[in-house]
Amino acid sequence: MLASLSSGWRSEGGRLRREYRLRGFGEPVALAVRIALLAEREDHHPELRLGYGHLEVELTTHSAGGLSRNDFILAAKIDELS
Repeated sequence: MLASLSSGWRSEGGRLRREYRLRGFGEPVALAVRIALLAEREDHHPELRLGYGHLEVELTTHSAGGLSRNDFILAAKIDELS
């Protein structure tokens, strides 16, 4: 399923991760907000870490003890936002 996502995603230790390099602070915050609103609708909540010029997104399904189909679905929907 990883092959169906954009090339920025990588699988590490039962998690999907992607880091965005963006300009300034406002662009990472704006993308984080769009992802947060999407995640609320999907009821599947990623870890988001942001700072000046970057945003890191990490997906996992705690109840499954690692990756599930839902992680890949949400990653694909995040790809559509960015």
